[in-house]
Amino acid sequence: MASGLVARSLSKVRAMIAGAGGAKSVEPTEKVLTRIRRQLKECAEGHGGEVSTRLRAARLAETYLSLDDAGRIAFLRMIAVEFGPDTRKVAKAHEAYQAAVGTDRQWDAEAQLRAAMRSSRIRILTQFNAIPQGVKFLVDLRVDLLRYLEKHKDLKSLDRELEARLTAWFDVGFLELARVTWNSPAALLEKIVAYEAVHEIRSWRDLKNRLGSDRRCYAFFHPRMPDEPLIFVEVALMEDLADNVQKLLDENAPVADAARATTAIFYSISATQEGLRGVSFGNFLLKRVVDDVQRDFPRIKTFATLSPIPGLVRWATKNTAAVLAAFSDADWKRLAAVGIDGPDSPQLKLVLDGTTAWPGDEALANALREPLLKVAAGYLLEAKRGDAPLDPVARFHLGNGARVERLNWLADISEKGLGQSWGIMVNYLYDPDRIVDNVETFAGKGGIDAAPAVRRLARR
Repeated sequence: MASGLVARSLSKVRAMIAGAGGAKSVEPTEKVLTRIRRQLKECAEGHGGEVSTRLRAARLAETYLSLDDAGRIAFLRMIAVEFGPDTRKVAKAHEAYQAAVGTDRQWDAEAQLRAAMRSSRIRILTQFNAIPQGVKFLVDLRVDLLRYLEKHKDLKSLDRELEARLTAWFDVGFLELARVTWNSPAALLEKIVAYEAVHEIRSWRDLKNRLGSDRRCYAFFHPRMPDEPLIFVEVALMEDLADNVQKLLDENAPVADAARATTAIFYSISATQEGLRGVSFGNFLLKRVVDDVQRDFPRIKTFATLSPIPGLVRWATKNTAAVLAAFSDADWKRLAAVGIDGPDSPQLKLVLDGTTAWPGDEALANALREPLLKVAAGYLLEAKRGDAPLDPVARFHLGNGARVERLNWLADISEKGLGQSWGIMVNYLYDPDRIVDNVETFAGKGGIDAAPAVRRLARR
């Protein structure tokens, strides 16, 4: 009977998590807040057996999902503020530890201090592990947390603890790598279409092309979220570095002979769960994929990306002087020949702001090629956030040991590609003989490995 009650509760929670959105919003009245506080205390105290734990967690999840934003903020602030460590116990345990340092009691005192610092928040969060889709519930709950953090700083402690729990639960050792094919379940294929974050999948035909015999798609899954890809990478098997994403995604292009491929191009990497922000497993995905591809295609020795430069135009609009400094006298002469008479030209401003009309003008595109490639090279190698590259895609690949191999002019002339990087894309090369040294240099000094041609561009 109890198990049936749990099942009914879980079924209700699962339906709500699935996005039914049918639960009526509940304003956080004092009566509602009192009920939530009672439920949280019951979860924190953890009385009863497994069935009781599941029931409490399911009911608490149901309560949370029934609330509107105001109610959810109140719910989360209650956990963050009222269920933290007992400051008096922490102070007492810390005093005992200090007194025990250097004695036989030190290790027991350390354990007691660690126990005192363990908050009730952890006990509340951990209970959701007991229910199906409980982990997914917490991942989605963190999406809310991240939205609320800017205005509600007192939620930071809860976010840190939840991020730490998710980091442990989503350790790469627990993840399963699976290849996605055209024969994968339709529900999974629909999620690949929905989650694609780099190059929009426009149709089922487009998707089928990306899953063809000369392509591969791999995804990481967690056993507690078996129907949700956490991150996936799309790979093209080719005979050379790709330099144009429109050609690479052309549905009418002939299918390449994968047996002749010497190069694997990672052209799209999409993380799917915003609630796992800060939990890094993309680098492990690439390493696993390299092993899998090499096993199936021993001829493939080159592993590289065809990557966007998502922050380039945004950076350029804030650093106009640095952009214009990349234009030489020869560049201005070429531009004058196509009607751009100087840095104040309205037409040039439209180009630099990321508008999309100019690539069809071949003469203008040729005149812009050298200066904008110089700007892109300088941005990738010199624009920083602390010691790391400002560009997020550059941070990811360079932090994983890649090098900046080549810049590709008008490699993505879609509206998105022109708007974020004037259509310029970059190949990051993963050279097995250099990866370890590159990782150490990047982590220790912020050093960036780049091909000589890219460095020359940045110095011009």
